[in-house]
Amino acid sequence: MIVAAALPLVADHGAAVTTSQIARAAGIGEGTIFRVFTDKDELLDACLVEAMNPGHVLRELASISLDEPLADRLTQAAEALRAHLGRMGTVIGALHGTGHRRERGSGERQAPGGREASMKATHEAIVELIEPDRAALRLEPGKVASVFLGMLFTRPLPASGDLGSSPGELVDILLHGILGAPGSAA
Repeated sequence: MIVAAALPLVADHGAAVTTSQIARAAGIGEGTIFRVFTDKDELLDACLVEAMNPGHVLRELASISLDEPLADRLTQAAEALRAHLGRMGTVIGALHGTGHRRERGSGERQAPGGREASMKATHEAIVELIEPDRAALRLEPGKVASVFLGMLFTRPLPASGDLGSSPGELVDILLHGILGAPGSAA
């Protein structure tokens, strides 16, 4: 409850957020925060861990109906993953930009292999979304999922002036390529 109330404030104010602001948002007394967390830094670290928690996006991916067409399933997955990355980036950027540095050697640490485990679970969730269309694919679902995630997690170079592709455009490129129909003008 405290971390959930703190996350939007941390995203807005970074480490400059006060425990008083967090207590008001959570509807609790400020002293209650310090019964749960030893100090504000521990609370900020908990917010960082929660922002990076893949559980939310994995539940969103699991809720996508396998009855939908493949393009729709992958577009929904891309939107969910981009939103998750955006939330993570906002919190991490706000904390980093206001001087909060998470100490790797103290406090609550992410489990060893946490990032790898998160990526594996995300990959598996995407494979599950692709699997119903296995017979129509030239590649196995695991390889398609890897290409999909690679396309999704790649950002255009800032100098290119490209704002990036929409989730629907990425899915269209993945499923249909970049070439027009044979004989059409390029």
